[in-house]
Amino acid sequence: MHHPDQLDLRNGTEDKGQTKPGIPSGKRLLTIQDISCIGKCSLTIALPVISSLGIETAVLPTALLSTHTLFDGFTFLDLTDQMTPVTDHWKRLGFSFDTIYSGYLGSVRQMEIVQDIIRKFRGTQNPLVIIDPVMADYGKLYTGFDEAFAKQYAVFCGCADIILPNLTEAHYLTGLPYLERYEEDYILDLLKALCALGPEWAVLTGVSLKDGQTGAMARNSRTGEVVSCFTDRIPGNYHGTGDLFASVVAGALTRGLPLKKALRLAVDYVRETIRVTQAAGRPDSYGVEFEATLPALIRQAEQLSASPQSSPTP
Repeated sequence: MHHPDQLDLRNGTEDKGQTKPGIPSGKRLLTIQDISCIGKCSLTIALPVISSLGIETAVLPTALLSTHTLFDGFTFLDLTDQMTPVTDHWKRLGFSFDTIYSGYLGSVRQMEIVQDIIRKFRGTQNPLVIIDPVMADYGKLYTGFDEAFAKQYAVFCGCADIILPNLTEAHYLTGLPYLERYEEDYILDLLKALCALGPEWAVLTGVSLKDGQTGAMARNSRTGEVVSCFTDRIPGNYHGTGDLFASVVAGALTRGLPLKKALRLAVDYVRETIRVTQAAGRPDSYGVEFEATLPALIRQAEQLSASPQSSPTP
């Protein structure tokens, strides 16, 4: 896949006495997901985390919520009808993206629109496409989703270069059984089935092959190469950590790190952020204290970028 080191620089021009802004050079990522005005998840994680990795981060909100969905009585505004006009405007202005990263999508219609957006921007540049199929956890689909939705998500994943499901989402995407206790062969079977959906890389999150351990495993659909990254598991279930992991991976890959280093960065950062959140006594349902650990993320990203074998492609 092609990732130019520098985007075209278009100078501003004069029009009726006003200067039009030029399009700056540098890496640019588009993330497509909902935004909760209060609560740490989706875009309120993706924008600061990816930006901290030195990537210009464009956002396309799919919905506006007053808080994330663990609060009672939240308001919800569907923005589906704005997704195409917004991206059409960007296209007319000449914008392009090195990466398109899709998070939570609330309907099949939104999946269809995102597919159209990917096709639209593949015409001028070949962006890396990352899909986090956010729809399920702990063995169950989220409220409002059914198995027909999951089947459509499996088709949608075929347009990605990289997919990032958790174990439950992998179960619904592939039809393989959901197991809470398993051996490595089960994970390898899941990864092989996920690769059959069409992405170049399938990354499985929340994998635990030993007690007290957690991490991610990935498989390349062309070569069969398997990579893994693990760390010690801190007890507790913290809201938004999946979004945190996906955002770090997306930002790191756009920055130019190979997939194994991107996974190492994400696994370490999520663990450190959970540790800091737990030490501060914050409620796990609100979200993690990622703001406090962004300096550590930046330092580790710089160290990994400076080490040998960094590459602009996964």
